[in-house]
Amino acid sequence: MAQIYGIGPVLEALHGGSRRIERLVIADGAGHQRLRQILDEARKSGIPVRREPRAALDRLAGSHNHQGVIAILAATTYADADDLISGANSDSILILLDGVEDPHNLGAIIRTAECAGATAVIIPERRAAHITEAVVKASAGATEYMRVARVTNLATWIEAAKKKGFWVVGVEASARTPYTGYDYAGPLVLVFGGEGQGLHRLVRDKCDVVVSVPMHGHVSSLNVSVTAGIVVFEAIRKRTE
Repeated sequence: MAQIYGIGPVLEALHGGSRRIERLVIADGAGHQRLRQILDEARKSGIPVRREPRAALDRLAGSHNHQGVIAILAATTYADADDLISGANSDSILILLDGVEDPHNLGAIIRTAECAGATAVIIPERRAAHITEAVVKASAGATEYMRVARVTNLATWIEAAKKKGFWVVGVEASARTPYTGYDYAGPLVLVFGGEGQGLHRLVRDKCDVVVSVPMHGHVSSLNVSVTAGIVVFEAIRKRTE
């Protein structure tokens, strides 16, 4: 059962409308001012609301951090990855994740993508995190606005994207080209590797160029969600100069 909990994420789900909410569960006695806004939105949308003891919400969320509200969602709807490249234009920026398995990293990257104005996030169908309540929570509600698609074979999909005019830029710590040394013009796919292993060889080989974020401290690498934030916003900066 998919769910979103927390006042902010639930409000974003109500406003975004990209995933159908089947019902809301509100804790008995919960009286936060923004809960009234949630109840008003639910009433306007015809979404059923049920009151339950706070302990029941704790069990449902598997956490005490639900802030007195849980939204029970219909099944997740993913975007069509082929449609994303078929309908592309020169402003399109797709973020492809090569095996990101931590849901908190996936959520953070989706949040970054949405804030930066990227087009969509692409994830593999296997050996990777998918959209769950933990991802929704980590994204601070950005999953309600950012399109997310799944693909079976990343290398094959990259080839299809290149045929549609996309330039594919991989990001890896060992690359010689710094991330500031690329212009990021045209339809773009930015590829980030998973935690630990980085880009898989077949995926790396399909990239037009591979860039890195230079390290100057004692630690040799950044968390993938931090790296994604740095590179995505650099791409946006270069494209708007």
